[in-house]
Amino acid sequence: MSSHPQTSHEQVPLNLYRVSSPGVARVVSNVRLTPPMHDDVRHIVLDLDGLDYHFLEGQSLGVLSPGTDGKGHANKLRLYSIASTRLGDDRRGRSASLCVKRVVYLDPATGEERHGVASNFLSDLNPGDPVAVTGPVGKMFLLPADPSSNLILFATGTGIAPYRAFLKRIYEELPAWTGQVWLYFGVRTGAECLYREELDAFRRFPGYRVAYAFSREQQTADGRRMYVQHRMIDDLDELYPLLVREDTYLYICGLRGMEGGIFDALETYTPGEVPWPALNRIMHKSGRLHVETY
Repeated sequence: MSSHPQTSHEQVPLNLYRVSSPGVARVVSNVRLTPPMHDDVRHIVLDLDGLDYHFLEGQSLGVLSPGTDGKGHANKLRLYSIASTRLGDDRRGRSASLCVKRVVYLDPATGEERHGVASNFLSDLNPGDPVAVTGPVGKMFLLPADPSSNLILFATGTGIAPYRAFLKRIYEELPAWTGQVWLYFGVRTGAECLYREELDAFRRFPGYRVAYAFSREQQTADGRRMYVQHRMIDDLDELYPLLVREDTYLYICGLRGMEGGIFDALETYTPGEVPWPALNRIMHKSGRLHVETY
């Protein structure tokens, strides 16, 4: 069994393109994933043809939006988790997909409607439009090298992006994978459950499990909103013994702070031979715990 959760760092592609010398990708497609009257979330495929751009599942791609901010400075770099495998959605290895939520909010000081620069730039793109890209970046949120590894995945919202890449890599490109994969995915409503058809289709593979938490439509037994940690609590008698194993890795991706609810729920599991505070330290030290929230 590999003692590290990812490919050796020497083999991880990093910063092939930088802010000072970005690459130019082109939009292949821009498809809305959510229905009207819900947050606008897009699946955007970028053509990397002509670039020396390659990446691994779990890495992020940088986007440089054109124009300047209110102070005349170039718009800041924004990073997006790549939602496709290294082979891209077309399996040719020359594209990368992003899952982008259009950010619209009210300025707390003025009450004016504000628009996230990068997310709105990307959401408005059409096929053929150019996009200045950097990266890839990230070497800590990658898949384990050992195909017998077990994965426990937690996601909220667009945090599902790297897991889409993980699952497609495991079940479409790595026939040798034998480890279990458990996914807990939380969104507000069933209509906003991104990639649900794809996620459900993987149920045909033994060892794969998926559970959804729709916080605005489902409640716990005591009447609270349903979140991913509540779905996990129902499975703790099976999940915790799996988590203790040295070949199991825990990933958390989504809204900042979501890890607190998950960790608190794990701490309530008293039958475990290793209590969660100690297991948390063990998993951190061994590189089996990965948190990427924003």
